[in-house]
Amino acid sequence: MPLEALRADITPAGLHYVLIHYDVPFLDESTHALSLEGFDRPLSLTLDELRSRPSVTMPATFECAGNGRALFDARPFSQPWLLEAVGTAEWSGTPLAGVLHDAGVPGGTGELLFTGVDRGVEGGEEQSYERALSLEEAMRDEVLLVYAMNGRALPPQHGGPLRLLVPGWYGMTNVKWLARITALSAPYEGYQNAVAYRLRTDPDERGEPVSRMRVRSLMAPPGIPTFPERERVVPSGQTTLEGRAWSGTAPIERVEVSVDGCERWADAALEPAPSPYAWHRWTFDWTATPGIHEVACRATDADGVTQPLEAEPNLGGYANNAVHRVRVSVTDRPRRISAS
Repeated sequence: MPLEALRADITPAGLHYVLIHYDVPFLDESTHALSLEGFDRPLSLTLDELRSRPSVTMPATFECAGNGRALFDARPFSQPWLLEAVGTAEWSGTPLAGVLHDAGVPGGTGELLFTGVDRGVEGGEEQSYERALSLEEAMRDEVLLVYAMNGRALPPQHGGPLRLLVPGWYGMTNVKWLARITALSAPYEGYQNAVAYRLRTDPDERGEPVSRMRVRSLMAPPGIPTFPERERVVPSGQTTLEGRAWSGTAPIERVEVSVDGCERWADAALEPAPSPYAWHRWTFDWTATPGIHEVACRATDADGVTQPLEAEPNLGGYANNAVHRVRVSVTDRPRRISAS
């Protein structure tokens, strides 16, 4: 997502970030079905049957767990995201809890395994993309089986015709092209849970699993860019800085802005979020003076957690929520537009 799209409350589908582990499977929604296996009453549900169930539309922010990976000093080998792997869409679907109730969750079930149609080779093993989630987490009212995005059928690149939505969690949890849910009595030890998406500083340690999005704010690019450097140029005088802030664990309570390299901070104006799991818009009025400025923003959530000035590095390059800094050149020269 180009960061200027932070100005939109809802990210257009074509601007929303995409990360695909393997290939995009093009599925026929008229024949695609979701199977529930290992339940008291195994089910196979078509898209029409899922659409006929109670429906919920929810704005929710997705962020890739590797967002900001390329900003670590030692860049991990993976998708080299800068800050653009985030977006907020209106997702429509049916609550997962109701489907699980109809299938009958067996006693002793601890986790549910969500399996997508996409297949590839990762870690030396051929596999479908699949992730497990605790039963307690999966039974939350807001977890959805999603079949629409921004009021239209879910596009193929975003997991159409069916995907999982687990609000508050990093993007890897929201399994795309969902085909199967399996009830498990023992913890899942497949690649995407046991090997990938874990916070480790040593290759031999198991590490903590990546789960909910950390508190974060980003700034829409102020002013205009230079080409090709993409440095920001702002005229002197009054200007309004703006951006978005979110957290997967608690509501955002405060956003602060610094215009002097994080030496001093001042509160920004914070707007309500469109849902408990979507980002907040923030704005900050700045009297810009000529010169070079390092402008930064940071968020604090209701748990009292504030973005750090520097992120803690890890081998996977995950969960980098360091303060967003932007170098801005403020000039008192008027803008000129040449006519052709």
